[in-house]
Amino acid sequence: RIIMPGFEQQYTDNPWHPAFLARWKGIDTIRFMDFMHTNNSDIAHWSDRPVPEDATFSHKGVALETMIDLANRLNANPWFCIPHKADDDYIRRFAEMVRDTLDPGLKVYVEYSNEVWNGMFSQNKYAGQQGIARDLGPADKPWEAAWHYTAVRSVEIFVIFEDVFGGTDRLVRILPTQAANPYVAEQIVSFQDAHKHADALAIAPYCGLTVSPNSTPNVETVAAWTVDQVLDYLQKHSLPNSIEWMKKNKDIAEKYGLDLICYEAGQHMVGSGGGENNETLTKLLHRANAHAKLGEIYDAYYDAWQQLGGGLICHFSSVSQWSKWGSWGLVEYYDSPPTPKYRSTVDWANRFGQPLTLQKPGNVLTSTDD
Repeated sequence: RIIMPGFEQQYTDNPWHPAFLARWKGIDTIRFMDFMHTNNSDIAHWSDRPVPEDATFSHKGVALETMIDLANRLNANPWFCIPHKADDDYIRRFAEMVRDTLDPGLKVYVEYSNEVWNGMFSQNKYAGQQGIARDLGPADKPWEAAWHYTAVRSVEIFVIFEDVFGGTDRLVRILPTQAANPYVAEQIVSFQDAHKHADALAIAPYCGLTVSPNSTPNVETVAAWTVDQVLDYLQKHSLPNSIEWMKKNKDIAEKYGLDLICYEAGQHMVGSGGGENNETLTKLLHRANAHAKLGEIYDAYYDAWQQLGGGLICHFSSVSQWSKWGSWGLVEYYDSPPTPKYRSTVDWANRFGQPLTLQKPGNVLTSTDD
């Protein structure tokens, strides 16, 4: 074991840094997609899963026992993303451990994998193959087969959880879709009446500026912009697009009797297709992510979601270092000062009864604090 200095006597009883727990105390729900290494997962059987005794969680993801421990400590509902290859035995054992060790007052959000519609992940290819094998879609349209398999496999997973939990009272059964393409949502929720076995439709209505050599605007153009120009574009073009996606998916959710929630949300300013290698662009997008105006855009984003009747939002992500691959974290480090987008997110959560405390460097706890 490699143990952080000052934690030698307590790491076995509490593996969490006190600053991490203090920052997120009061949060409603934690989506464990990245914790579980959901994308491109190879886990298929219960014997494949990570366990607390593993020397590292960097290969298979974080052990279920550890995720449940965090949910219990923070009194936060866990949102689990079931690996796309997981067999029924894995799902049943997973559900049993959650039932037996999670605080009974907490809800359990259940989702099949992550972005199965997204061709950049192996779960998309797998779902297409399985869908074709089950005759759920045409062989020449594996993407349709993948949508339909998402519906069918999701319901199969829900049924196992319902059996283990003795009903649906503690479950939130999620059908996920692509925010920018409401047609996909309807294909998933309506296939074999999947909506009748679910509680929510989940989308990721990012407020985006994905910049590549062939995008409009392209890398050369955006790299020459000021921070104000970047944020003006986000406010005048990206935000209205995001709101339109919210509206269209809300219509589908209502049509099929589902709540609308966000599996991911927030800004999406990033280079791609080679654009990520433009250092000028990367530095510009980092400055935009730290700017006060982005906080105002977040305020408008959250307000629009509320006005449309949206439910839970899971922002992507909480804490992560900003790089050429994106500035996803609300803050970069555990002791970072508050960014405007972090402030906006905490304010919005507070308005809906989540007792989060805005954490500043001066009130970050250390191992020696009471």
